[in-house]
Amino acid sequence: MNRQQSAADGRRALDRTLAPYRQLRGRAPTRGWVRAIRDALGMTAGQLGGRIGVTQSTVQRLETSEAAGTIKLASLRRLAEGLGCELVYALVPRQSLGTLYDGRAREVARRELSAIDHSMALEDQAVGDTAEDERLRRFIETHLDPRELWGGGS
Repeated sequence: MNRQQSAADGRRALDRTLAPYRQLRGRAPTRGWVRAIRDALGMTAGQLGGRIGVTQSTVQRLETSEAAGTIKLASLRRLAEGLGCELVYALVPRQSLGTLYDGRAREVARRELSAIDHSMALEDQAVGDTAEDERLRRFIETHLDPRELWGGGS
């Protein structure tokens, strides 16, 4: 198995793992997960604070910070522990990783092939849509280094 196939297999596996999390996008409670779970459990901020060794006002400040998206992961993990929860941290792509990768690869391939396209059009040898898709696929498989898709860095 070549490196590109292995990377594609890895993207598919990660997409399967992340699929359930996509359903949660945009569904965070307005006041944050900590407050929502604490309220659902009938636990006061003072009681949660007592479980994790901080004051009621500190819990309230952390809840506000979580809702604003400025909380530190370590603090969120500590709050989760006090609520009897597990912190699950994930980056959830807006599209599948395969779709993101393929779109970027096609974009780069089109740019690389644009000079050829221009001269072929001048010679009235423009490529049709089906032929274009095949030509992009072949170029991506044979000439594109996946590490060069995103520009800069190594």
